[in-house]
Amino acid sequence: MSVLLDKARQRQTRISGAILIGLGVLLAVFMAPDATGVATFRLSRPTDVWPVPNLVVPGGPFIYVISALLAFLGVRLFLRGGAKWASMILGIGLAIAVAAFLVWATAGKSFSLTGMLQATLVRAVPIALGGLAGVLSERVAVVNIGIEGMLLAGAFTGALVGSLAGGIAGLVAAVAVGGMFGFILAALVVTYRMDQIIAGVFINLFVLGLTSYISSQVFQEYRALNNAPVFRTIKIPLLSDVPVIGPVFFNQNIFVYGAFILAGLATYYLFHTRHGLRARAVGEQPRAADTLGINVYRTRYVNVTVAGMVAGFGGAWFTLGSVGRFDEGMTGGRGFIGLAAMIFGRWHPVGALLAALVFGFADSLQQKLALLGTPIPSEFLAMAPYVATIVVVAGVVGRARAPAADGKPYVKE
Repeated sequence: MSVLLDKARQRQTRISGAILIGLGVLLAVFMAPDATGVATFRLSRPTDVWPVPNLVVPGGPFIYVISALLAFLGVRLFLRGGAKWASMILGIGLAIAVAAFLVWATAGKSFSLTGMLQATLVRAVPIALGGLAGVLSERVAVVNIGIEGMLLAGAFTGALVGSLAGGIAGLVAAVAVGGMFGFILAALVVTYRMDQIIAGVFINLFVLGLTSYISSQVFQEYRALNNAPVFRTIKIPLLSDVPVIGPVFFNQNIFVYGAFILAGLATYYLFHTRHGLRARAVGEQPRAADTLGINVYRTRYVNVTVAGMVAGFGGAWFTLGSVGRFDEGMTGGRGFIGLAAMIFGRWHPVGALLAALVFGFADSLQQKLALLGTPIPSEFLAMAPYVATIVVVAGVVGRARAPAADGKPYVKE
């Protein structure tokens, strides 16, 4: 078995090396000659208290250096086979390749790098909260395919109740409805032992059909029911004035702050509390946990219901934290990308949050490139977040391991 694992690891490492070599060649042959002029990245805004100079990068020379570095890293991985840090080297290589791509797109132009990073954080919020909902569910061995539907239900409820009773009431209602669908999922898969994939798909289709019907039949006629207030950004004194970091991390709305707080709380709960230890035991060895007096059914109910509440909070971002109105299918698959972030983050709340930032960056990147007028068709730019999802899940997380009992129903004897 160990020999087979070593061969698989060597094969994966060589594939990673070939990818880096290919990227280096691509940059040197097709992008570096076309990158005439300098790329200017604005790090400050006119309203900043402490302005910093722009970051100016010579296009062609920078890309040639990056392509040489990528080729070096790729050859090193390809020749050494089972390198210990292959995944990390591949991640670093992809990051600097993206930096070179940005320089190519911005050569002879300028754009706000701080604004792009701020947009990255905002766009990562629903993905991070969807991934966190997946972590809380799958740590107790319940596969939550219904995250997309829970996000959509939270968005719809936030818009409707927010329009009638204000933003706070809409947010509370969105969280409650998300928790309700989490409880329904728990009842279907824990008590009635329905197939977990089918139960999640049922929730997705039910919520999509219901919200689409109400949106087309009710909101079109009664527009006042779809005009919710949007939560404003909250500036943290002093910290929000720090160049680059301040606007990105300390001048956001409650959804961005909430995502970080919830990730921290979930990490503390799962890995530093007695109840979190019991939850992980239920996800790994439910029968052994049962013999020790842990109520497996109740633990799964609680975790999946809380996961639904987190997803409902993430869904409210689409309406109460963004546009103030509900549109059909406006979640756009963010729940499924959240599941990919969960896998990439190795079923850890902080890992899911960091993975969501990768996908949020891909999402904001495609919009920035469209504004810069790059010669890449807009349809390909719109594919960027989903291509990043496929690349990350298929190529980087080969050794990720789900909880041992994940997806398996438990029958108490």
